[in-house]
Amino acid sequence: MSRADTILSELQQLGTPEKAAHLSRFFKTGPGEYGEGDCFLGLPVPLTRSVAKSHLDASFDDLQLLLNSPWHEARLCALLILAERFKRKKTTDTERAAIYAFYLRNTKRCNNWDLVDLSCPTIVGGYLLTHPDREILYRLAESDCLWEQRIAIVSTQAFIRQHQFDDTIRLAKQLMTHTHDLMHKAVGWMLREIGKRDRSTLTAFLEKYATRLPRTALRYAIEHYPEEERKRYMKRG
Repeated sequence: MSRADTILSELQQLGTPEKAAHLSRFFKTGPGEYGEGDCFLGLPVPLTRSVAKSHLDASFDDLQLLLNSPWHEARLCALLILAERFKRKKTTDTERAAIYAFYLRNTKRCNNWDLVDLSCPTIVGGYLLTHPDREILYRLAESDCLWEQRIAIVSTQAFIRQHQFDDTIRLAKQLMTHTHDLMHKAVGWMLREIGKRDRSTLTAFLEKYATRLPRTALRYAIEHYPEEERKRYMKRG
């Protein structure tokens, strides 16, 4: 039995049909929905994370098998293993570069918003924090794949935590006219994260672009503003 088989077996033992049914509805797996066709074993994230932490030495070959799996939690487990390995203090720069490259080869397997959000800030954002060339984010933003576009903007959460806002602002401008609600939420979320740290930077952005932001993005961005300011921006939006 391969390590991938062992991990999948552990995940299957922890899942329940009731939770699987709930997750299938929550992650919009019906015909025409963004998660169409995705399959769930029925585990909450903390249980999947516990399995991941017990297999941090899994090989890239085994992780690739998990990422190729039709089971959502198998893909999530592989991504959590990568993220946990990336942020360990004992992980070398060479190993982090290998994790980053492996992740970029599998961006289309991060095919739901939780898979993106729980992995890309640590791996893509974490790697690019120490590498000045961030052009990959703008290429991902231009992709025809929704999940790669979401990776582009959500990865900048790592920069925001270090009070680096330029890439988030630039990507928010690039993606603000996106048609999908999941991107509206992602853009608004990252703008809100900027506002938590530097209200003046977010305000300057909103004064220029509030009328062009989708209402969902605007609502997310101004969540921590006083009520009167929120009302003023929503009237403009």
